[in-house]
Amino acid sequence: MVYLNYNNLDEETQQHLLSVSKKEVERKFGEDLKVYAKENHIEYTTILYEEAVKNLYSYHYIFNI
Repeated sequence: MVYLNYNNLDEETQQHLLSVSKKEVERKFGEDLKVYAKENHIEYTTILYEEAVKNLYSYHYIFNI
């Protein structure tokens, strides 16, 4: 679960969540994504970003107001 302060949803917080998600995706699927990117002639960073954004939707958020 991700605990967020409702008053602190600025760009910095959003970028932090995205970087955490990227690290998680890279840890879980990094090698598979590299192979997929190479086979399909796609930038690895592009695929990593797209998968990290998808991964954000799997988080459970709790907002503190």
